[in-house]
Amino acid sequence: MSLTNRYGDLEISDPQALRALAHPTRLAILERLQRHGPSTASRLAPHVGATPSVVSWHLRHLAGFGLITDWDGAGSKRERGWQAAARGYRFAPREGDAEAHEAARQLGMEHFAAAAEVPMRWLEHDEPRLSPKWQELSGLANTGIRLTADELVALEDGIERLIAPFVNRPEADAPQDARNVRLLRYTLAEADES
Repeated sequence: MSLTNRYGDLEISDPQALRALAHPTRLAILERLQRHGPSTASRLAPHVGATPSVVSWHLRHLAGFGLITDWDGAGSKRERGWQAAARGYRFAPREGDAEAHEAARQLGMEHFAAAAEVPMRWLEHDEPRLSPKWQELSGLANTGIRLTADELVALEDGIERLIAPFVNRPEADAPQDARNVRLLRYTLAEADES
């Protein structure tokens, strides 16, 4: 796995790693570690809907693929601490690798299922507690455009170039009035109508 993209995300193409991550509990664990920082199995358990022993098993599985690493700040010698290996990840199988393509498809389905809940949770729990300014700035856009494959590559590149400085900025360097913002971006090319 490499860290060659602008965000420093792990790039996963190995079919076994893709299949390992295509599990709702593992996805929830990794997302929690990436968004909220290092933790232990006991502290993760209530947030991912599993017992500490089940979470511990999944943590070891994620570590086996290099998606998470040991963390020394657990505060207890009895419990092992874990941290995400990177702030994010991408999955793109190598062209022509049918096994990896199918594993990426499975992971994509799990991703879409998990992400589908995010806007509703935000609308129910976060949006009512935001100031009017933040409520106005938050929300959904659904724009259809007609592009070539090369234009889509250029568009994605431009979006990443624009966002990368904020993704990579250390939290300590963020302005005092900054808050966490989650950008969900779907790039869904549509099949030709028959």
